Amino acid sequence: MYWDLSAECLDRTAMRELQSDRLRATVARCYANTAHYRKAFDGVGLKSDDIRSIDDLPRIPFTVKEDLRDNYPFGLFAAPLEDVVRVHASSGTTGKPIVVGYTREDIGLWAECIARTLTAGGVGRNDVIQVAYGYGLFTGGLGLHYGAEQVGAVTVPVSGGNTKRQAMLLQDFGATAIACTPSFAAYLAETLRDSGVDFSTLKLRVGFFGAEPWSEAMRREIEASLNILALDIYGLSEVIGPGVAYECEHQCGLHVAEDHFIPEIINPETGENLPPGEVGELVFTTVTKQAAPVLRYRTRDLSRLFTEKCACGRTAVRIERILGRTDDMLIIRGVNVFPSQIEAALLDVGYLEPHYVLIVDREAGRMDEVEVWVEISESVFNDEVRRIEDLEHRIRASISTTLGISIRVKLVEPRTIPRSEGKAKRVMDRREL
Repeated sequence: MYWDLSAECLDRTAMRELQSDRLRATVARCYANTAHYRKAFDGVGLKSDDIRSIDDLPRIPFTVKEDLRDNYPFGLFAAPLEDVVRVHASSGTTGKPIVVGYTREDIGLWAECIARTLTAGGVGRNDVIQVAYGYGLFTGGLGLHYGAEQVGAVTVPVSGGNTKRQAMLLQDFGATAIACTPSFAAYLAETLRDSGVDFSTLKLRVGFFGAEPWSEAMRREIEASLNILALDIYGLSEVIGPGVAYECEHQCGLHVAEDHFIPEIINPETGENLPPGEVGELVFTTVTKQAAPVLRYRTRDLSRLFTEKCACGRTAVRIERILGRTDDMLIIRGVNVFPSQIEAALLDVGYLEPHYVLIVDREAGRMDEVEVWVEISESVFNDEVRRIEDLEHRIRASISTTLGISIRVKLVEPRTIPRSEGKAKRVMDRREL
């Protein structure tokens, strides 16, 4: 299913021409209306009319998160405040949040992007979608909400948290789709199971999960437990929110809404562009946003680009599911380790619950060490000690095969790791304590 066939299946040559036209207009807007971008361009000897096509994109200086913080709250807005109808802000843990603004046209654009996302998962006028992302300054809830209304689905704005109530509404309202973080989906499945719900009575068919990295193994776990199609979605507040990229039913990469957001992959160390297929840092340039456009924004997310046409017929570039973040990467005995890699190794073993935490520590004068705490299932917990020891050995072997290093494993009782009703906290860093 397509929401906007002409845009989603646009010929590649026509797409490049459209992107170039929109890039020129965006650069001119940023240079004329934003002191930060004018200074950045002047600093490298560029004028706005030097950017003629997307081939000139690598000449544009990067935008980084610190630039948004330094221009708090409205310094990067390229539209006058009287044209801005809404602001959202990041959930930063330190200092001032990152603020993004939206004109009325931006809100419409955002809804269109989410409409493409939901339609790719088969959601339409006959569906009921439970939106369990947080509402408020976080972009998740309202982003999905407006897109769901755009496609004509019955929209249940339940927001995050209150898991028991969510489980009740899921049954009583007959939701056919749900949108939330993957960690909350796993928690919701556990809550339904503990409540004795007959999963065959649920009408749930598809879920749209994002806002945190998750593994293919976690996808299989969610699909099996909720009996749904689990689709990955991607977005970030600095670019627009959810709806930047989305999976179709083939689950072979996320289609980027390229007519609005131009993706690049760069070497995170050198900043040089990498060819399709190579893993690097994802960079986005918005080319239709009015209030708060960003030029070459470094997301810190690690992915790769696929340029081959998808079996669904969409022609847009696809990104691989996010492999991790450069700022979430742990270096353990010289090896780069991401939480999502450990998650995949854990869930491949079986007999484990999809709840874990990584304890990072450092002894004086020694390198960083990681210990994985993971919940075992009720059936194993009540089993004999020898079987538990065997499971622990299998987990260590799976992690060693995946990462090439050994990591300590601690099996904990069911329901002892705190559950997440939003973004899961997977790393407990004791090095700073």
